Amino acid sequence: MSSRSLQTQDSNWRRRVMLLGGIVGSLIGVAAAYFYVRAAEEAAEDDGPKRLATRDAVGLATQLFSIVRQIAELGGR
Repeated sequence: MSSRSLQTQDSNWRRRVMLLGGIVGSLIGVAAAYFYVRAAEEAAEDDGPKRLATRDAVGLATQLFSIVRQIAELGGR
């Protein structure tokens, strides 16, 4: 197999993984936003939804980074 053929195959699988990751990430993000809005509307009073506490935002960010790290480790196996 030629070097050019290997580079094309290498590029193709990378492109597919990036595209699939972007689509899945977008769908998960939209679903998370939908559930957040739905829960906020159910719990909201007349003045609208409450602000996200800093402690909650930091905890969520920590969990998200943990998930991303676990996904990255899957590539190394």
